[in-house]
Amino acid sequence: WLLPHFARREARHRVWAYIRGLLSPVERKNGWQLAEVNGDATPYGVQHVLGRAIWDAEAVRDELRNYLVEQISDSQAVLVLDETGCLKKGQQSAGVARQYSGTAGRVENCQIGVFLAYASVHGHALLDRALYLPQGWTDDRARCAHAGVPAEQRFATKPQLARHMLQRACEAGVPATWVTGDSV
Repeated sequence: WLLPHFARREARHRVWAYIRGLLSPVERKNGWQLAEVNGDATPYGVQHVLGRAIWDAEAVRDELRNYLVEQISDSQAVLVLDETGCLKKGQQSAGVARQYSGTAGRVENCQIGVFLAYASVHGHALLDRALYLPQGWTDDRARCAHAGVPAEQRFATKPQLARHMLQRACEAGVPATWVTGDSV
């Protein structure tokens, strides 16, 4: 049900390999480990499908959300909002800045993602995600363009990103009684 969103056979093959790698017992889920688990010599195939292949990430997100709700929904479910940081050494990845990361427990050079998860008695899964772009990024359109950030992307606070994800879930009819999150 996800593969039709990828027009080329090679992209469908790589997406399936990526999913198998994410579900594998390998400890770290970086490009090199995922390539190794799938028998590839390099991570370039996975990197291509995630970074350069043409596919609609929002359509895939919506399809996955619909499938997950079909499988694990419950009227007493909980929507869980949280952010997490991914430490980065460089400055080229979209959103990288010196900012507080709960993962590190301090201010570090990192990217921050805001996530919406769904938890019910039948299971739990991620439903949505958004990359937090600090205002220093959104004010620098050339930097955004170089990092592949869409031209229409504007600054949004983490609570605003969370509110947009909740709105999408509610509009899609995701059944839940509670919403929770941390202090952010």
